[in-house]
Amino acid sequence: MDLSPALVAELLALGVVVGFLAGLLGVGGGMMLVPFLTFILSQRGVDSGTAVKMAIATSMATILFTSVSSLRAHHRLGAVRWNLVRGLAPGIVVGGALAGGAAFAVLKGQGLALFFAIFIGYSAVQMLLDRKPRPGRQMPGWAGQGAVGAAIGFLSALLGAGGAFMSVPFMVWCNVPIRHAVGTSAALGLPIAAASVAGYVFSGWSLAPALPGAVGYLYLPALGIIALASMCLAPLGARTAQRIDVGKLKRLFALLLLGLAAYMGRQGLVG
Repeated sequence: MDLSPALVAELLALGVVVGFLAGLLGVGGGMMLVPFLTFILSQRGVDSGTAVKMAIATSMATILFTSVSSLRAHHRLGAVRWNLVRGLAPGIVVGGALAGGAAFAVLKGQGLALFFAIFIGYSAVQMLLDRKPRPGRQMPGWAGQGAVGAAIGFLSALLGAGGAFMSVPFMVWCNVPIRHAVGTSAALGLPIAAASVAGYVFSGWSLAPALPGAVGYLYLPALGIIALASMCLAPLGARTAQRIDVGKLKRLFALLLLGLAAYMGRQGLVG
């Protein structure tokens, strides 16, 4: 693909927004990147099915870089619960590798998209209504965390998302403070992305390059530009997350979840 100044500007703008959101809310921005990258690739001659998969894989690959920058910022601010990372990460790696290496190449996502639209929408409404978890509810034990991690990793790999749309509501539901849930979710983005990208590389290894600069499902020029911009903005988002009112942060995250639910619902209904 010819990297025109206009295309570079578009990718830089996406990276700026994604990086800030990664730091602010612990998300990798995948659900925002995927539709834009799908449109960009489709406009340059990639068939729609391949364009979606390339957008998902490239989006997830950017999280490898974004999550490192966001994680460092949240760790310095004391917002990462490393005991939860250790409990959830093994399952995440297994789920992400299975989805990226096998299911990603064969599954169609309409039914799954509708399921997520319902799940994400429900989580968002609960946050907007500020429903309080029962005081005695706690995170599950190691086995439970492993199972939850596997589900998060598997489904995140199919969507090209960093998993915060599941991990943050789940941790808040288990009485983890919202700032710790966001910071821990940022840390979980790294194993999710690493396992998923390894799977994408495996499942797309034999594919002919759809565009110059593409390796299987990964489009490297977009990856480089977006990742660079994202890493620069993630620390600013993380600092902002620690300074604003917790209630406002929850409402902001809930609104983001509603946007994701609308997008997923449309993808499920339209195909």
